[in-house]
Amino acid sequence: MTTAIVVAGGPEEEIVLNDFLFAHDDLLYIGADHGAISLLNLEITPHAAVGDFDSLTKEEWTRIQACVKDVTGFQAEKDETDTELAILKALEARPDRIYITGVTGGRLDHYESNLHTVYRLQKKFPQIPMYIMNPTNCIQFLFEGTHRIKKEPFYKYLSFYPFRGNVENMTLDGVKYETKDVTIEVGSGRFTSNEITSDSATASFTKGCCLMIRSKD
Repeated sequence: MTTAIVVAGGPEEEIVLNDFLFAHDDLLYIGADHGAISLLNLEITPHAAVGDFDSLTKEEWTRIQACVKDVTGFQAEKDETDTELAILKALEARPDRIYITGVTGGRLDHYESNLHTVYRLQKKFPQIPMYIMNPTNCIQFLFEGTHRIKKEPFYKYLSFYPFRGNVENMTLDGVKYETKDVTIEVGSGRFTSNEITSDSATASFTKGCCLMIRSKD
């Protein structure tokens, strides 16, 4: 099973490369722009680096060229963000899952752009789960249907927010605050800070898209 890890160019303190990720068998590292330098600074050689690399110094660019075998450069004037290009590069390998890190800190416009990019690509490739991660959160988009959510020691809290419209008939089982056939309206904070009480929980709904956030203090 191949796990792709996309590291973007956000602050290095926002990057997650811990035992949770290293537990996976076959890891594929993709550096997006300065994310490739972040990986090298952590003594991890990316399998590939993509982007316009406009945030790099001359020395950093030389380092990437010397260390990374697969480097794809783009013009700064392009339709896709560096993070999107890195996710698309990861998708070429047809991984079982993709973790995206280094995208939640720093500029809020970059975070918002990355959030919508992951939403669009997750919708296009529903068979490959994508997770946005930082040191205290894991974010995932869920589409209509039934989803099993395994209890993890890393995260205590579980929250749901509607994305791009209301979520209809939300039923939650195996959590502290269970619900049945409830509509989550846009702007609602009712589904914040729930907790899984069993080995796993289930979330099911019949229409809409949920932004699921798993968090720890």
